[in-house]
Amino acid sequence: MDEKLQKFLANRGYGSRRQVEQWISDGRVRLNNSVAKIGDRVSINDSIFLDNKKVRSRELVETHIIVYNKPEGLVSTTKDTRGRPLVFDNLPPLKRGKWISVGRLDINTSGLMLFTTNGELANRLMHPKYSIDRKYLVRVYGKVEKKNIEALKKGILIGDEYSRFKNIEYKNEVLKDQVRLNNWFQVTLGSGKNREVRSLWESQGFEVSRLKRISYGPVILPSFVRPGNYSYLSEKEVAQLANLVNLNIALRNDLTLQKKSQRNERRLRSKGSKVKVR
Repeated sequence: MDEKLQKFLANRGYGSRRQVEQWISDGRVRLNNSVAKIGDRVSINDSIFLDNKKVRSRELVETHIIVYNKPEGLVSTTKDTRGRPLVFDNLPPLKRGKWISVGRLDINTSGLMLFTTNGELANRLMHPKYSIDRKYLVRVYGKVEKKNIEALKKGILIGDEYSRFKNIEYKNEVLKDQVRLNNWFQVTLGSGKNREVRSLWESQGFEVSRLKRISYGPVILPSFVRPGNYSYLSEKEVAQLANLVNLNIALRNDLTLQKKSQRNERRLRSKGSKVKVR
């Protein structure tokens, strides 16, 4: 059975489908004796090379997902020309495949990031078609009025696209008639555009002073995973995310991973050990 080249490589943990498409466009992928093209279809019998290294076509990478608590000051890309520390520096090593980020957070945003070994799963979790909810805690400076909330929920034209919050909850505990200059809100987005939360608040004249993602779909950032730490999702949680985007993935009853996850959680809860951030 054949399938599109970008999906084929994504399913083997080489990158998200979007990343692979860019590699194909850049001429980094060869199919048999020719430079690959977007739309090429392949099977396990084809010879595929990425950066002149042969792809192990017959081996699917087992799907793992980790929840990472990103601190402020880290970059969410795999490389940085300015030499700033990367979120990938703190992730566990893999025998096969690579960690693929499910979206990004900007350098001044903290909180939940998901990483997976399954490129097709990463692509679907990010795709606008599935409109997966992302929840954030945000601190804004200034007095937010009802008209601002209504406008942010109705929709704002940012660039050439409309954006809006699906939900906004006021999170401050205040006394009657008390005026606060810094106000906390929990906001929900159904998309993951660059700087979308900040841009929406800025459209109403407010400055965002703190921003933290606390959930992605059904996955909530655990309180025991401190900044710079990560935790594996269970097999059940991985399957739940895959079902959310209508993706069938091969899962085995991996007791080793289950025990590793349990040990990791106990360690984080008891010691609160923190991965060193350079």
